[in-house]
Amino acid sequence: MSEVDETKIAAMSLEDQAAAAPAEGAAPAGEKKLSKNQLKKLAKGKGKKKKEKPTWGEPGGGKKKKENEKKKKLALPKPEFVNLTPKGEKKDLSQSPMADAYHPEAVEASWQDWWEASGFYSCDPATAEGKSDDEKFVMVIPPPNVTGSLHLGHALTAAVEDTLTRWHRMLGHSTLYIPGTDHAGIATQSIVEKMLMKESSLTR
Repeated sequence: MSEVDETKIAAMSLEDQAAAAPAEGAAPAGEKKLSKNQLKKLAKGKGKKKKEKPTWGEPGGGKKKKENEKKKKLALPKPEFVNLTPKGEKKDLSQSPMADAYHPEAVEASWQDWWEASGFYSCDPATAEGKSDDEKFVMVIPPPNVTGSLHLGHALTAAVEDTLTRWHRMLGHSTLYIPGTDHAGIATQSIVEKMLMKESSLTR
């Protein structure tokens, strides 16, 4: 056998071995073969930790979890409040240092008792009688309607009316503010119209 024939036989055996052995990264028999891009992605992903994806809709997950953690870090310890003002007397603000944050219990304490004791919620008729109309301020909220249920609009209205009354009182006017609950006429009007239609066959 010549050298050329031996070389041919050796080359053929190498080709057979290469065909029989699976290429690196190739899928085993019966499985889908991966593309070059997929193989590259697999190679890049080796040794990397998978990022945890946030689960939406679950309590305490995602943005809410981060916000809650921030709130916990920012939360200041609430100072213990001791009210030293005797009931009915004006609050002395020099007795305690100003707090770092707003604490309603400490800020609002004693004021209500002092206002009531000072008669700020009442109007003396004898004092008001001697004043001109420009020095009097009276505001009355009509009685509640059929529904009588309170909502945010009432809170806003009452806050504005309360501010106006306090401003007039600060001007030295005789003020009287009599709060009710509701006065909207639409619900009442609808019910009254239905009642008149049913009983007397009357329309608007």
